[in-house]
Amino acid sequence: MPQFVSKQEAIQYLKLSDSTLKRYRLQGLLVEGIHWVRVNSRCIRYNLELIQDWLHNRHDPIAHQRTIHIYQSSLLSNQKKSSQRVSSKRT
Repeated sequence: MPQFVSKQEAIQYLKLSDSTLKRYRLQGLLVEGIHWVRVNSRCIRYNLELIQDWLHNRHDPIAHQRTIHIYQSSLLSNQKKSSQRVSSKRT
């Protein structure tokens, strides 16, 4: 399960500076909705697993794209819905 964390937790865990993390985000290297989400106008949360994978695979975008695909497939919104039909009895 992806772990979204605050900026402070992300820079501590990833060993990146505040300005580097912000630069990656503003330059589009970290993608909104994938690597980070905006909770509101003042609150951003970072996906530690995907950012760490991106750091390791910056020079292999195909490998990182596979990780993104796995992440997106794991989201509840992308799970197949069961097609149970409720039969109604007429009396």
